[in-house]
Amino acid sequence: MSLQSPSRLLELAGQSLLRNQFLTIFNLDELPREVFPLMFMEASSMRHFEALKLMVQAWPFLRLPLGSLMKTPHLETLQAVLKGLDTLLAQKLRPRRWKLQVLDLRDVDENFWTIWSGARALSCSPEAMSKRQTVEDYPRTGQHQPLKVFIDLCLKESMLDECLSYLCRWIHYRRGLVHLCCNKVQNYSMPTSSFRNLLKRVYPDSIQELEIKRKCSLNKTGKFAPYLSQMSNLRKLFLAFGYDDELHISGQQQFVPDLGCPFLCLSYPQMLYIRKVNNIKEHLEHLLRCLKNLLVAFIFCHAYLADRELECLSQYPSLSQLKELRLIRILMWTTHLEPLGVLLEKVAATLEILVLENCRIQDPQLRVLLPALSHCSQLTTFNFHGNETSTNALKDLLRHTGGLSKLGLELYPAPLESLDYKGHVNWEILIPIRAELMRTLREVRQPKRIFFGPVPCPTCGSWPSEKVDFHLCS
Repeated sequence: MSLQSPSRLLELAGQSLLRNQFLTIFNLDELPREVFPLMFMEASSMRHFEALKLMVQAWPFLRLPLGSLMKTPHLETLQAVLKGLDTLLAQKLRPRRWKLQVLDLRDVDENFWTIWSGARALSCSPEAMSKRQTVEDYPRTGQHQPLKVFIDLCLKESMLDECLSYLCRWIHYRRGLVHLCCNKVQNYSMPTSSFRNLLKRVYPDSIQELEIKRKCSLNKTGKFAPYLSQMSNLRKLFLAFGYDDELHISGQQQFVPDLGCPFLCLSYPQMLYIRKVNNIKEHLEHLLRCLKNLLVAFIFCHAYLADRELECLSQYPSLSQLKELRLIRILMWTTHLEPLGVLLEKVAATLEILVLENCRIQDPQLRVLLPALSHCSQLTTFNFHGNETSTNALKDLLRHTGGLSKLGLELYPAPLESLDYKGHVNWEILIPIRAELMRTLREVRQPKRIFFGPVPCPTCGSWPSEKVDFHLCS
């Protein structure tokens, strides 16, 4: 007869309670908390919903990471857990056994279940106890704080799925008792009115990243603005509105932009991404003026910037300490770039990533930027690919980067002299020009990773053919 370890005996006892349906809130109170995760996993896999409901009421940890256990949402499991919470929330005096403060529906923490499912083998070893403390000792914030339900919203359909619909209805009727917390909110397809109603149920301080990649007419929905302005912890705002086929290059969807002033009631984002906004001229200045803190990253894609818009970029303090500046497919061939040079001077001590890609910058405009660029001492990445410059202009550019010792990645266009009348690279001409450019660069510093002309696709790593200067990733 083999001897069973104490932890194994406890596990068997819990399984016996489940199988024989002897589980009650009273015998759960008598069980050590080490048994709960294993019993919960077993009840979930066996679809013992009444047992799940009871175990939630006696859950001995401050956090229940249900999302990482379910992997994909399961309505009946969610209903059982929420019914267990209802029993607790309905009590005027919270029972002594109530520990649970956070129901986490995100698939982000497998560590909890992995540790406890391995408890049999690890038993009571010091290493196991140390790991258990990590997942158990979640800091408490007071006995009467609202229960927090964490979920990340990724809305790819116009309607909510059945689990999210059920959860939102449940949250709606328990205002003050439960906070729905979403660190990341992405809206790809939900209509603006429905999206606004959904945001009413989300605790606004919890939102740190907001992404909107769809057709939306925010000018017509001024009621959206109060919700946006309440997001005091918003750190990343991503707008992607497209209106032509160029968006297919990066896999983005196409949307008709309509960016209105009500939407620009921002507070404290650290990263601002704007893509495909056709009436940005009307709102860029207002947008930058509304920002109350210093941006870390400013990414602006697929637009035309006139002189006035570039002046805005150089004037507002919200852009004065950027670490990342990306201007991609911003048509500049008729624009005076002196304001952009002023901005580069302002951020020279902090800027680490500079992307001026496919902006159609020409020789005279490039030379305006060179003095400021030479002062960007923290620069690690410089992408100047896809512009319209000559070999001599590129040589001047390389000489001005002599003091940029931290540069690790550099991308430059194929010089105009190496392109045919269709804009395709003539490799017989480009190869000796590249060698000449490299000699010029090595006179001032040693490059680490550098490309002239065609570059490998950043998505799939494939190299373009010798006949074209770009690569479309399928």
